[in-house]
Amino acid sequence: MPNSSSLTQFLLLAFSDRRELQLLHFWLFLAISLAALLANGLILSAVACDHHLHTPMGFFLLNLSLTDLGCIYTTVPKAMHNSLWDTRTISYAGCVAQVFLLVFFLGTAFSLLTVMCYDRYVAICKPLHYGTLLGSRACAHMAAAAWATAFLNALLHTANTFSLPLCQGNALGQFFCEIPHILKLSCSHSNIREVGFVGVSACFCFGCFIFIVFSYVQIFRAVLRIPSQQGRHKAFSTCLPHLAVVSLFLSTAPFSNLKAPSISSPSLDLALSVLYSVVPPALNPLIYSLRNHELTDSLRKLVATFIGKNKVCLFFCRTFQT
Repeated sequence: MPNSSSLTQFLLLAFSDRRELQLLHFWLFLAISLAALLANGLILSAVACDHHLHTPMGFFLLNLSLTDLGCIYTTVPKAMHNSLWDTRTISYAGCVAQVFLLVFFLGTAFSLLTVMCYDRYVAICKPLHYGTLLGSRACAHMAAAAWATAFLNALLHTANTFSLPLCQGNALGQFFCEIPHILKLSCSHSNIREVGFVGVSACFCFGCFIFIVFSYVQIFRAVLRIPSQQGRHKAFSTCLPHLAVVSLFLSTAPFSNLKAPSISSPSLDLALSVLYSVVPPALNPLIYSLRNHELTDSLRKLVATFIGKNKVCLFFCRTFQT
């Protein structure tokens, strides 16, 4: 078996051995990636161009859209390439980049979701202090802390994972490079340090989870004290998109990495990895735009403006040709 010093590439898990299904996976992933690019691109454009969305939630939503695009385009393009050309290989450097970027973007997304929970808590439980607690400088500091923490976490995990000696071959049971599957290739008793890093990250994620739960307990208590039913519905509807995204994230990523080995199988690992690395980034824009009326109106105006400009350009082009 090759060791880590002689490895030049890894073998990824193929979706299927049948050529028809490989092409089907290619077109499916292409549609998902283009839809995610369009949806997140529209949100980025709307938040950047519409001054009504220059709010703390709009700022954090812009950052979340960037992490969604990062998650999608870290894993999906290579999977599309392998399905189209019927290959399984990924270079050693490409595998290192995938591990770092995926851990980085997923960590940033979870940190941003925690910060966005704090935004909802202040908006509903302490509305009079909203401008003070969530000013532009405070929002910038919280977003920078989320990105910096995720960067440091990804750097430590990546450096430690690929510093371990690998002596169990180079075949990964996943369609992208994932730390648990790389650790399966390491020599016995050589991943103690990684277990320590995973423990630290798990403690951090658990702390964020407790903060989110505690915040929503306070939010629901405050909402139930609102006298009018319309006011309660409006307050709760502002939290529903965030709660849906958090639930989708927490119901896939932890289970995929912490499930017992006895229930592990290639097909289950493949399905869970798609659920936490591809589905949430693609669905987040839809979830937020459906319940955020300001964002929906801004997107509608942006699309109408784009269509109007295209009609004007088409008119002048036809006139010039005539």
